[in-house]
Amino acid sequence: MRALVAGEGPPAPIAMLMGMRAVEVGPGRVVFEVVPDESVYNPIGMVHGGLLCTLADSVAGCAVHTTLDAGVGYTSIDISVNFLRPVTLGSGQLRATGVVTKPGRKVALASVEIHDGAGKLVGTASSNCLIIPRAE
Repeated sequence: MRALVAGEGPPAPIAMLMGMRAVEVGPGRVVFEVVPDESVYNPIGMVHGGLLCTLADSVAGCAVHTTLDAGVGYTSIDISVNFLRPVTLGSGQLRATGVVTKPGRKVALASVEIHDGAGKLVGTASSNCLIIPRAE
């Protein structure tokens, strides 16, 4: 994860597709940023909720990743997203912070906050991740 933030490795294809980038990483905590453009608009002229959901899923999973030993994997079991404010081009850069709230050997939980360019909270999420043991 540190190499990803440092630009020493390619981001995940979904991150490149949606313009997301990892900007901070620490034990149990990851921050991604994205500046939405009209390519992610829905028919009513706002950023599609799928962008926020993908952003939340990414930071939650990556935060869990920072708590795992090398070779141990994870996958999302579920995610619950709350859309609190409309997001448009005028919202500016979105900043999503994922924090592990309960690490685990079988399941880990993470919470997410997404703020707009003015610092307003536009969404929250919670996610459970299944921990996949290292293949022996």
